[in-house]
Order: sequence, then structure tokens, then C-alpha cells
Amino acid sequence: MSKPALLLVTRNLPPHVGGMERLIWHCIDELAQDFNVHVIGPTGCRAHLPADMGVTEIPIQPLPWFLLRVKLATLWQGLRVRPAVCFAGSGLTAPFTWLAAKLNRAQSVVYLHGLDIEANNHPVYRIVWHWFLRRVDTALVNSHFTRKLALDIGVPASRLHVIHPGVHLPDHECAQERRQAFRAHHGLTDTTPIMLYVGRITQRKGLSVFVQHSLPQVMQHCPDAKLVVVGDESRSALLKNTGQMAQIQQSLKDNEISSAVLFLGEKAKDDPELTSAYFAADVLIFPVQSQAHDNEGFGMVAIEAAAHGLPTVAFAAGGVVDAICDDQSGTLVAANDHLAMQQAVLRYLLHEHPHVTPASCRAFAEAFSWQHFGQQLRQVCRHSLSHSLNGETIQ
Repeated sequence: MSKPALLLVTRNLPPHVGGMERLIWHCIDELAQDFNVHVIGPTGCRAHLPADMGVTEIPIQPLPWFLLRVKLATLWQGLRVRPAVCFAGSGLTAPFTWLAAKLNRAQSVVYLHGLDIEANNHPVYRIVWHWFLRRVDTALVNSHFTRKLALDIGVPASRLHVIHPGVHLPDHECAQERRQAFRAHHGLTDTTPIMLYVGRITQRKGLSVFVQHSLPQVMQHCPDAKLVVVGDESRSALLKNTGQMAQIQQSLKDNEISSAVLFLGEKAKDDPELTSAYFAADVLIFPVQSQAHDNEGFGMVAIEAAAHGLPTVAFAAGGVVDAICDDQSGTLVAANDHLAMQQAVLRYLLHEHPHVTPASCRAFAEAFSWQHFGQQLRQVCRHSLSHSLNGETIQ
């Protein structure tokens, strides 16, 4: 028996780099086991998907043209492939998948991230997009924080499913070798205390706040420490908070600690140097900010760090609380408590936290494997499909 068709529409896929891009790629990889998947995604994504998969590429800039073209492509491909399920990779494309689902008597599914709901940059988005989000047949959310946001705008609880993003569990047999090679390559000794930051450099991620309010004090107590930064300012993010790198450089200069930071730039998810950086570091810093209309929906980087045996120190903001287990995979400190952030980071740099070990971090990460994620995702989509086949599509 042939597989039912599924139309997946997203703005977030490789070649663009980031947590959402990794997530949607894995969604496609898992859904392809049960469905014939056709993807409508950003220009360049075809090269990162199976050769026999149907793909429609659309430039993501400028955003208004992307929305218009993705709407037309979704409606056309919906009529062409006759999907049983129309899947939106984020709230941004939910209206178009909902329309395509209605035209094809199919089920509409959306994977919601915190910013999909919180975005407050235009009243039309809040009015129009939220209307569609309340009416999709199935809403997947990446954390309990995002679930609460969805409930707050009127998405029925019966349609909500928390499915945390997954993580690749790396081979640890070569961890020590890669740790030593990374440190040697960047002129760091085997005993140099290393803080690691991985992610886009945006206001929400909080690197500039950490550099301004916490790093100078950390360096006073641990002058040999280094902060390794993997990431850069994003040119394609929906909320463009520019100027973060300039603020960071100015803070480093003002505090005379510019030599304490090593900027490696943006790295793809499968870049060997990123894995080596996780193995080489002593602690991951994740100073995400709690702020109106722009919070972290989950915190995939903390799970990735734990999978490598690396603990994370983070502010307890947004959905990050789902991604870190206190005294097992790291430490959560109260939002904007810079003193607590400094103290927690120093405990890991000085190896004064006996309860959190590489083994305890890995044990926590195992519950977030991509295999487990895929099982949950396929189960929810199969359940949604059974409703469609039984003529139970929600109105």
C-alpha cells in the first residue's frame, strides 16, 4: 500500500543554520518513514533533502514576497499532491497549510515555537495568524512554556501536544582525543578553563549581557579562562536585533578582556569543530533573556551540550527550564541574576560541582534522542491522519 502524502511548508531548513533548521530537517526525516513528503522550503534546501523527495524552493527574503509566494505554492502543490496531512514547520506558514488542508479535506498540523505566538512586531500577525493557530487540527509545541502561550491565545488544550526537539547522541570514545585536538588547534592548554557559547548572537540569546555583567567578574576569579563563541549575528532572523556584536566588542574593550574571547563564527550542525568544541569545554553558558514578546521557546543547545557530557548554566527563562535538569545536566539561575550566573559558571570552571558529571549530563540527554522524538511525532501525525480518514476533521 502506498504511503499517504504529506505537504510540509517551512522557512527553516538548511542551508540556513540554527536550532529550528535542525529540528525541521529531522521532522522531514522522521515523517518520510510514514508519508510521501513534499517540501516547500527556502532556496537551497533541495541539496539537503533526499533526491527523490518533491521540493519547491522559495527565497526567504524579502519576507512579504516570501509569504505571497509560499501561499501560492502551498495552494498549488496542495491541489497537485493531494496531501492527507498539511504540516507547517512554524506558526509563520500555518495559515497557508490550514487553507491547503481545508481545500483537500486533510488534517492541518503546526509545530509551534515560542516566538510564533509571542511575536508582537505587527498587529496583523497577532490578529490574523493567531486566528489560524486557534483552528489548526493539531498543534505541536516545543516546551511547556510554549504550551502555556498557546493556551493563552485560545488554542484548545485537546489539540496541543508537547514534543521536545531531539538531539544526536555522539560517540564518546573519541571525546578525549577531540578535546585535546581542539585545544591544541586554538592554542589552549589542556588545563585552560573554557566557557562555550553556541547560537545566534541576538538580544534574546543574551551573550552581550553575559559579556557585560558576568564575564569580567568570572575573569577576575579565573584569569586563565577563555570564552569560545560559536555563532554570529543572523541576517535572516525574523526579529533583527542588530548591533549585538558591536556591544560585545565594546564591553570587552572597556573591561580589557578582549583576549579572553575566541570567536569561531557560525558552524553548521554537522561541522566536526562544533562537536569538538562541546567536548573541549568545561561549561556551556546560555544567558537567555526573559523579555516581552521574545523569549526562548525551548533550548536545544543545552540538550546538545548534555549529549556531549557538557553541563549548562542558564537563566530560567522561557522554555529553557524544560531543557536543563538542575544538579543533573547543569544549573538554572533566576532570570537576570548576574551574581548567581557568575558563581555557577565559576563552580564548573573550577570543578567544584560534584553532582553534575559527564555521565549525568548524557543520561539526561538520552530522553531527548531523535529516535524518541520521531516516535512521538509519527504517532501524533498518524493519529491526526486517522481522524481525517474517519471524517473527523475539526472545523
